[in-house]
Amino acid sequence: MQYISISLYRKMIDHAINEGMTLDDFNYLPIPVAAMKDLRAVPAEHFFELHERLDEALGPGFSARIGQHMRMDDYGVLGLSWKTCAKAGEIFERSERYFHLLSNTYVFKVEKEGDLSNIYLFRDAHRRGVALSNEATFSATVVVLQAMTGTDMSPVAVSFQHEPPEDLTSYDDAFKCPIHFNQPHNCLTYLTADLNTRTAKADISINKFLLERVEEETKGIMVSSVRIASDVESLIKDALPSGIPGIGQISEYMGMSSRTLSRRLTENGITFRDLVKSTQEKISKDLLQNSSHTISEIAFQTGFSEQSAFSRAFKKWTGQSPVEYRKTS
Repeated sequence: MQYISISLYRKMIDHAINEGMTLDDFNYLPIPVAAMKDLRAVPAEHFFELHERLDEALGPGFSARIGQHMRMDDYGVLGLSWKTCAKAGEIFERSERYFHLLSNTYVFKVEKEGDLSNIYLFRDAHRRGVALSNEATFSATVVVLQAMTGTDMSPVAVSFQHEPPEDLTSYDDAFKCPIHFNQPHNCLTYLTADLNTRTAKADISINKFLLERVEEETKGIMVSSVRIASDVESLIKDALPSGIPGIGQISEYMGMSSRTLSRRLTENGITFRDLVKSTQEKISKDLLQNSSHTISEIAFQTGFSEQSAFSRAFKKWTGQSPVEYRKTS
């Protein structure tokens, strides 16, 4: 059975109440609203049914409107990982990794065609609620990309497989671009240049590293190898949800060549590969001790493509499985 995060389910209820409904309007729910605080997820079919009922109660476009009110924090671990992306388009790569590890409810694929990038959402609408959820997903994507970059970037086109609603007002407000229905695929199209936009967080971090390099070159101020290692560890931590980063990727952010970065780390008695492993171990231990994240979520956050690979690596580091470590810590 497929499941959807309870935070997304509850967000829909809260927004419906903001649009005029009351808690009494949700007495039909299979799970009482009061009991939701103790849950992590709900069956996907419950989620899709709620989409259908709210669309009927509040009129066409509720899915587009709720998407506009989604925030990265509403997506739990996945949303947390989006905050550390270096470029806007990385959210799709991270989402694909996340759903591969933890869920089969979404399948994203990005294809570049010239100056355009098509983001496909492969999720067959076996009922109307799935189609409405797809609308909400694309609407939320627009908001997330704008929040990450601090810009007003919008798609250049949106396509849906299902028939158009009677009123497109909420869709026009959400997407601000041509919207096509009865199409072969669900697809969100952006300028590739927009998806390559550095995120607001990356701008701050990367500019800091570049300024340090300028000081080294123009003022003769040598940044210590210990400081370099700390900066690299921070960048590795941010990059891991996209998979294990290479030294070329990290050195580019820091404004130096791979050879120079390798030499500077060697001055501190470590290699880049060792620093990746130690960062993975440090993050995983902290999350096992101080969070309620599942083992799969921790595997995602530490760059592993499979939970089993993470478990093997963790046991090699500590002599214990992740579950054993969590119980004894």
